Amino acid sequence: MRYAIRRSEDALIIVDVQRDFCSGGALPVPEGEKIIPTLNRYIKKFSEAGALIIATRDWHPPNHVSFVKYGGPWPPHCVQGTPGAEFHPDLKLPRNIKIVSKATSADKEAYSGFNGTGLGAELRKAGIRRVFVGGLATDYCVKSTVLDALSLGFETVLLLDAIKGVNVNPGDSEKAINEMLKRGARKAVIDDFQSCHSS
Repeated sequence: MRYAIRRSEDALIIVDVQRDFCSGGALPVPEGEKIIPTLNRYIKKFSEAGALIIATRDWHPPNHVSFVKYGGPWPPHCVQGTPGAEFHPDLKLPRNIKIVSKATSADKEAYSGFNGTGLGAELRKAGIRRVFVGGLATDYCVKSTVLDALSLGFETVLLLDAIKGVNVNPGDSEKAINEMLKRGARKAVIDDFQSCHSS
């Protein structure tokens, strides 16, 4: 399928491409940084079309419930104001990027960019009808963001060449992709957007 980016109705959502989720970080997604060049191509296309671009980030307090010390499954990561919480330096975010911080309360986990952030209401207010989602990690925050977008009524497209998974259990990412598609997400790769800009 070919996609023409509609300036007034489409948004690109880049999920959690932060230092701690890339090589050398506190909770690295295997080869997570390898999707960055492709994400930059998407950013360029959406920027050229004048479409909305959003970047979500984990923005945890130091005592977050997801950390092992406080009963969660993960090592401390993406703690507010630390280098690990910064976006990866190779990610070419535009100056007018909208940043959405999630999981900011110590006692609440939030994998989805829509969970407790008000993002859904903001997108509706902006007239957005379709979202394109890429980032980290396929089997956690990307999946949760895609499923929430679908449940909120947005047409949702998963960018298959711009996601990477953790795969705590073998095949987790494949299962996550299948679940997203089964729930109604569409799929795309960068070549589906070639020379497809419109207002």
